[in-house]
Amino acid sequence: MPFHDGYLSEIIGRTVIVDGERTTTVGRIADFVVDEPGEHFPKVSGVVVKTRDGKRLSPIADVVDVDRDGRFVVGRAPTTAIAPDDQALYLIEDLFDKQIVDVHGRKVVRINDIEIAQTGGALRVVAADIGLSGLLRRMGVGRIAPGLVERTPRTLIAWDNVAPLEDMNPAEIRLEVEENRLARLHPSELAAIISDLSAADAARIVRSLDDETAADALEHLDADTQRSILEDLGTARAADIIEEMDADDAADLLGDLPEEQQAELFAEMEPETAVELRGLVAYEDDTAGGLMTTDYVWIYPHRTIGATIAKIREIGPESEFVYYLYVTDHDKTLLGVLSLRTLLLRSPDTPIREVMETEIVSVSPLTPAEDVAGVIAQYDILACPVVDEQNRMLGIVTVDDAIDAIIPEKVKNRLPRFTQRHRRLTT
Repeated sequence: MPFHDGYLSEIIGRTVIVDGERTTTVGRIADFVVDEPGEHFPKVSGVVVKTRDGKRLSPIADVVDVDRDGRFVVGRAPTTAIAPDDQALYLIEDLFDKQIVDVHGRKVVRINDIEIAQTGGALRVVAADIGLSGLLRRMGVGRIAPGLVERTPRTLIAWDNVAPLEDMNPAEIRLEVEENRLARLHPSELAAIISDLSAADAARIVRSLDDETAADALEHLDADTQRSILEDLGTARAADIIEEMDADDAADLLGDLPEEQQAELFAEMEPETAVELRGLVAYEDDTAGGLMTTDYVWIYPHRTIGATIAKIREIGPESEFVYYLYVTDHDKTLLGVLSLRTLLLRSPDTPIREVMETEIVSVSPLTPAEDVAGVIAQYDILACPVVDEQNRMLGIVTVDDAIDAIIPEKVKNRLPRFTQRHRRLTT
């Protein structure tokens, strides 16, 4: 086929002819079809021709020439009826003006035009035009003032950097983690994309992610967006994602929900997690109890440093906040604390009780949030333990959550998160 490249907006409407003993006009180009849209640069499999008898499909192999007048020459008149929408992807009908994720640019954009070109032995979809030049071509400006379109900078996204937001062809286009690159984005970038979408599209994005990735993204979203997404996800999936969130963020989310919805979500969770989160939800947001997380590492005083380090290595990939280790007895009474630095500098045979700090800075669960932030700033610590009246360990407030209490919402969602599900070291 001599056709090498072009934009769909410049091709649609061109005359289609059969060139035999006499030239016969059979219709005009109405669309292009892709049968396997899951490819990085999908092959164009056919041309939709608008004929007197309706739309008919001409296989791309039947297109034998493009003459000097720009007419598409086919070897035979198209007679095949076009496939249903759920069995093929139609580039004009399904993609023009649709939102997509520019994975490389980390943003939501809209397709104004599509570039196709001969490459790899086939006519393929190679790029989406999301800029002004695509709009100008769509409006026909190129026919009136071709120089204007040429002078307008093109804004193209290579098709392998595109993630469609809708299941336009459910059999082929899915937002599966293994099939796209959304899950590789930083949670804050993914959250920014989700925030730009409609509620249905946002839920579709989250639904396509694994629970941990979805939880990370959800933590960076505002409360209204979180609630909207949860409603679309359904109780069972929402509960799975909430279980993967940092405990304090999960509690904040649950605390904003009606009691009936809370109960439904708790019923779908692991019993231990549900108990922890119920306890956190009971505290006011502007207190240490409302800020604290139960995600921390605690150990017994008789364990050795060597055994403790070995256990930390084992749980390291699952627990991010291991800057401090909290030493408790079997009743969870807080006895001491030691830093990871201390742990690494002492002999492996040394018992924990010999190196732990016993003068501990702590707060009660009812301590105001601003006071907690003040304690963390005054003592220059990364986390502050929260204890009850009997000095039993309830949780910790990390520095990022303390800062959350005194800075604007837009800024706090960009901060790094320190914690994940807490682990007990049983060496």
